[in-house]
Amino acid sequence: MEEKTMRPVAKHASEPKLRFPEFQNAGGWEEKKLGEISQIVRGGSPRPIENYLTTDAKGLNWLKIGDVSQEEKYVTHTKEKVCVDALTKTREVNPNDLILSNSMSFGRPYILKIKTCIHDGWIAVSKIDNSVNVDYLYYFILSPSSQSYFSNNAAGSGVQNLNADIIKLLPTSIPKLPEQQKIANCLSSIDELTTAEAKKLDTLKAHKKGLMQQLFPAEGETLPKLRFPEFRDAGDWEKKVLGQIGDVLMCKRIFAEETNHTEGVPFFKIGTLGGKSDAFISKKLFDEYKSKYNFPRKGEILITCSGTVGKCLLYDGKDAYYQDSNIVWIDNPTLEVSNEFLHKILLNVDWGTLNSTTITRIYGSDLRNLSIIFPTNQSEQQKIADCISSIDKLITAQTQKLDALKAHKLGLMQQLFPALDEVNE
Repeated sequence: MEEKTMRPVAKHASEPKLRFPEFQNAGGWEEKKLGEISQIVRGGSPRPIENYLTTDAKGLNWLKIGDVSQEEKYVTHTKEKVCVDALTKTREVNPNDLILSNSMSFGRPYILKIKTCIHDGWIAVSKIDNSVNVDYLYYFILSPSSQSYFSNNAAGSGVQNLNADIIKLLPTSIPKLPEQQKIANCLSSIDELTTAEAKKLDTLKAHKKGLMQQLFPAEGETLPKLRFPEFRDAGDWEKKVLGQIGDVLMCKRIFAEETNHTEGVPFFKIGTLGGKSDAFISKKLFDEYKSKYNFPRKGEILITCSGTVGKCLLYDGKDAYYQDSNIVWIDNPTLEVSNEFLHKILLNVDWGTLNSTTITRIYGSDLRNLSIIFPTNQSEQQKIADCISSIDKLITAQTQKLDALKAHKLGLMQQLFPALDEVNE
């Protein structure tokens, strides 16, 4: 890719750490506030909005936060329209304007490809000076340095908010147009590659979902639609509730003050299960509790019961402690249903159907009464588990590839744009 031709340059004020060879002797970059090179305006919301929504094809586009994905660069459509009368109470912006959310994922820029009205949750960067390339400005605002500026200056102790004045004062580094274009092209090429790899990941996930629907019986049935040839005459699958297969257990309660160590045995909570622990308990306490109380065996299934409910993984046997009541495991001593196969079944459960309300917690009774349909032949269980695991490995590899691309882009942006503290020196 293009960035491989770049070389580090001697650092001067208002110059990046990394510059393309043809621009290394082009001198420092011009420094201006964002408000000096563009018009910063806030959107407006006609209220009540229901009175202004329309299905008329001649209506005006109406952009909501939910219309734009966090990963997208361009705004190309809206789901709703408002009538022309809304113009007196909102703001219409144009293609090649930038918009930023002023709350939640605040400061994240998008480039408009359509004309649309925006509500007061958006701030627009419009009438951008001809000396500034729109794609370059998009990446500059998206850069870690600019995003840190927004975070450090946003108001609000709970949900942080940006306002137009904060955005106007963003220190903006501007090289000549050819260099702007080169930087934008470089980062755009990474975006295009990232988009392609993300589509591959989505395809793998869709393939896995479709395959699992075929490999496991549908609701009310005792046989799957798809069966491996060697098991097609093996008879119907058996049905039991999970409580007949194994029990639901949890670790003894650990108090917050016992998890404030900076090292020791990892203590996993809902948000860190399957990732990296941010809390630890002492090895002494771990050994004591493991010897006295319930503890999962290697290969048994851990399940989150609140927050992100139904996240499950196989315990790898390494020293670790798990949050009581919020993370449980299936004690499965007989292995009538192998843990690997049971794990795949639980991954396929629609946890929202366990009760009539929006589920925010799984209780032990929910798990014990969960219907499990399985082949009695252990070889068939293993064949299905291995098949799904092979796709999981592809998904993991593709996810890692995608994460590496995103990290590469982030690191490159840190070097392609001057840090704001250096700009202000």
